[in-house]
Amino acid sequence: MAFLSVREVSVQIGKMQLIDRISLDIEKGQILGVVGESGSGKSLTAMAIMGLLPLIGGRISHGSVTLDGTDLVTLPEADFRALRGRRIALITQNPMTSLDPMLQVGAQIDQVARLHLGLGAEAAKARSIDLLQQLRIPNATLVYLQYPHQMSGGMKQRIVIAMALAGDPDLIIADEPTTALDVTIQAQIIQILVDLVRERGLALLLITHDMGVVAQACDQVVVLYAGRVAESNAVHAIFAQPAHPYTRALIACITRAGQAAGSLTGIPGLVPSAASYAAGCRFHTRCALAQAICSDAAPALQAHAQGRVSCHFPQGAQLG
Repeated sequence: MAFLSVREVSVQIGKMQLIDRISLDIEKGQILGVVGESGSGKSLTAMAIMGLLPLIGGRISHGSVTLDGTDLVTLPEADFRALRGRRIALITQNPMTSLDPMLQVGAQIDQVARLHLGLGAEAAKARSIDLLQQLRIPNATLVYLQYPHQMSGGMKQRIVIAMALAGDPDLIIADEPTTALDVTIQAQIIQILVDLVRERGLALLLITHDMGVVAQACDQVVVLYAGRVAESNAVHAIFAQPAHPYTRALIACITRAGQAAGSLTGIPGLVPSAASYAAGCRFHTRCALAQAICSDAAPALQAHAQGRVSCHFPQGAQLG
C-alpha cells in the first residue's frame, strides 16, 4: 500500500455528492499533482484527507483514506488533531489569511514546533531560524522578528511553508500555493517545494489549476473534473499522450514563450455545479469529440497506457 492511499472516496455535503469515488496514491519522495478547474473537487479532496470536512458540514460517504497504514476515516478527532501539523501539514493558497497580523512571524512558526515536537522556547526559535535559512530567506534572524504586514507576498508564502515544515511532517498538502503570486515568484516557490521533497523525502500533494506547474514539479498527476477522476498517469505520459479530451484541453491552455497577445486558449463553458450534474460523462457538454453515448452513460475509469482514463473515446482525434 502507498504511503498515502485514497481509495474510492466519495464526499457528501447534506444530500449532495460533490466527489464521486476518487482514488490516488502518493509515496514518500514523490510529488502528486491534482489538477482541474475551480469546482473540480481539488480542495474538497484535500479536506477529506485532512479530516476537515465536518467544518463545512461534509463527510466521507464512501471509501478509505490511509496514511502509512493508519485509517484516517475512522480516526477519532482528538487523534486527528495530534496528527495535523505533525504528520500532515497544509500550505494554503493565501498567506494573507494564514498569518496572524498581530504576531511576529517567528512566534507563529515556533508555535508549531512547540506544540507538535515539544520544544522549549529557545530550541523552537533556533529551529525556526534554521527553517527560514533553508528556505533561502536572507537575514533570517531579522525576518523572524517581523510582522506579516512588513513582508511581500512571496516572503509570506515562504513563512507559511516554514510553518508547515516546523512539525517535521511526512506529507504536505499544498493547495494552490502560488495563486496570488507573480510568475517569477511562483516559479521560485514551486522550486523550493520540489527541493524540499527531494532533500527530505517528503510526500507532496500539489493542488493546482495550472498544467504548467504540473509539468514543472510533479511526478504523477490526477486530473479531476466535476468531482470525478478524468485521467491519471505519470506526468511525462500525460504530456506525451494525453488520453482524455479534458486533459488535452488543459494542456492547450498553457501559456508558451513568444505566444502572441490575444492568442490565449480557453475551454468553452464552465464546470457544472454539483446541483446540475447531468447523466453520462460530465465533460460531454464542453467536449468537441462528444457522441450520443457520452450524454447517456458515464464512462468507467479504466486502465489505459500505464495510467487510467474515464472516457468512451480515449486518445483519438484532436480537439476542434
